[in-house]
Amino acid sequence: MTKPALGTAVVTGAAGGLGRAIAAALHADGWPVLLTDHDDQAVARAAAPLGGWSRRLDVRDEGACAAVAAEAAGRGGLGLWVNNAGILVTGPSWEHDAATRRRVVEVNALGAMNGTLAALAVMREQGHGHVVNVVSLAGLVAAPGETVYAASKHALVAFSIGTLADLRLAGHRGVHVSCLCPDGIWTPMLHDRLDDPGAAASFTGTLLTPERVARRAARLARRPRPVVSVPRWRGAQVRLLDALPGVAVRLAPLILAAGRAGQRRQRRRIGAGPR
Repeated sequence: MTKPALGTAVVTGAAGGLGRAIAAALHADGWPVLLTDHDDQAVARAAAPLGGWSRRLDVRDEGACAAVAAEAAGRGGLGLWVNNAGILVTGPSWEHDAATRRRVVEVNALGAMNGTLAALAVMREQGHGHVVNVVSLAGLVAAPGETVYAASKHALVAFSIGTLADLRLAGHRGVHVSCLCPDGIWTPMLHDRLDDPGAAASFTGTLLTPERVARRAARLARRPRPVVSVPRWRGAQVRLLDALPGVAVRLAPLILAAGRAGQRRQRRRIGAGPR
């Protein structure tokens, strides 16, 4: 496989979990990586073994995203922007107040839009580049118990594919937008969710390591595709459920029962014991 040679990579939400793993995989693959996160001290620690380049970034701040894109472009061009920053809330949609709903949408959807558009402003001018939006299988099918989260991720899928089509219609053939849609990942986002019935959907399939998803992200960086699911078979499974919403609703109790069993398995695996 060829090594990247088209500039710097930016990763948001890179202080830990999947973001840090993606940054490490890209660094190992030859990318100069700028790690960003809203926690400036944590992201500086994460960046130390990966070249030491980090910046504080709240993805809700459009101007800050543009400044990071300009900084990255100043070091040999902006080759890759990975929108990984995200937050998870669980429970029925009516249990979340307006501030919570707004925060989820602002970070997961509007924040990724800010990063995408900041990157594209540079990439369209230079004639090449790739934006990878880390979504979730919840962006491909409605996930009971994670409804507001899933809604924000559905918005990101629609934005990404529509933006890719707009780029092609505008004649930009060297600029790409991809969606990476992994199954549940054992990161801090799920570490405290083993007893949360609202998070059961994240435990219904293959619980992935961040390193596995990061390796797929690095391959996707080299070979853009509009939508990639990890693992592939789960993408096909949830797309089938999405195509049959009535069936999906009727199967929801069985699906969530499987998720609760997955939570119990993971608790035994890590030795947390029953609660």
